[in-house]
Amino acid sequence: MSISFFADSERKRPRLPERLEGGRPQGAMSSAPRIVIVLCHQRDPMPDYLVTGGAGFIGSNVVTELIHRGHRVRVLDNFSTGRRENLAQVRDQIDLIEGDLRNPAAVQQAVQGVRYILHLGALPSVPQSMEDPLSTNAVNVTGTLNLLQAAEEAGVERLVFSSSCAVYGDSPVLPKTESMIPAPKSPYAASKLAGEHYCQTFSEAFDLETVSLRYFNVFGPRQNPASQYAAVIPNFVTAMVRGERPTIFGDGKQSRDFVYVANVVEANILAAEAPAVAGRVLNIAAGRRYTLLDLVNLLNDLLGTNITPVHGPPRAGDVRHSVADITAAREALGYEPQVSFREGLKRTVAWYRDQL
Repeated sequence: MSISFFADSERKRPRLPERLEGGRPQGAMSSAPRIVIVLCHQRDPMPDYLVTGGAGFIGSNVVTELIHRGHRVRVLDNFSTGRRENLAQVRDQIDLIEGDLRNPAAVQQAVQGVRYILHLGALPSVPQSMEDPLSTNAVNVTGTLNLLQAAEEAGVERLVFSSSCAVYGDSPVLPKTESMIPAPKSPYAASKLAGEHYCQTFSEAFDLETVSLRYFNVFGPRQNPASQYAAVIPNFVTAMVRGERPTIFGDGKQSRDFVYVANVVEANILAAEAPAVAGRVLNIAAGRRYTLLDLVNLLNDLLGTNITPVHGPPRAGDVRHSVADITAAREALGYEPQVSFREGLKRTVAWYRDQL
């Protein structure tokens, strides 16, 4: 492990045109230099990919697949929501920088020498963003802007940004297409839309290609069921594996486009390497919706149980139905979901059984 020290006053300033003078907005007050400590576990040679949020649910699955395909990988994560055990199997095969997207020094170090960035680092919760919108903005918007600026400065070829179907809001129009006018209903959704706009701006104005992927309801191994903001599938799976009744808020007929994490991993790699997609925004999903009652029935079938759900009152603000049109991703990336909903659930159940 090496420890790198950066003084703010000694950092290389960005070379983006004229909008910054001396590294600060014109007229901004200067402050005394800060010393930033970045922990870096480094391997040689230089990596092909930087994965931000690489210790998280989706990020760690991306890292594992990239290593499996023979790529050299660097991870930037502050472990606020990511977990070290998610990287245990590949720990000696990656460069790991423990740092925060809000810290320009850590970000500048992380981007050096990489060709592609898969930007999965974020505060990914709608409820958390309602409770603390300033932190969501700082990580998801300012952190993304830090990364874009550092990537452009370092000569990175392409950045793939993880966005969300939350940007569509609660429009009843189905399926969701990329041409629809976004209508975010939470600070989290607004932060993801802002990230998309910054990515498109950097593709247009600067020498950095970007692609934004709007994920629908991703599920699979390593999704944390213990968080108070946990998604529905890890909650249901862990409850039913224990023989407990899952809780459905409402009648259970609300539907979602559930997409297994391996399909999202493949979409990220395709988006990094596909030609002529700079500036695009693409839905990544399965293109089919299932109700929460369907989910319970499928889990009962896989588990050999007959557990009935508990019904609670509907939650304010929940979208009734959601499903993606994935035509654009098929045409632009050659994306095709390879793992079905049932097969993904089967793999997910097996993983959680091993953990419990």
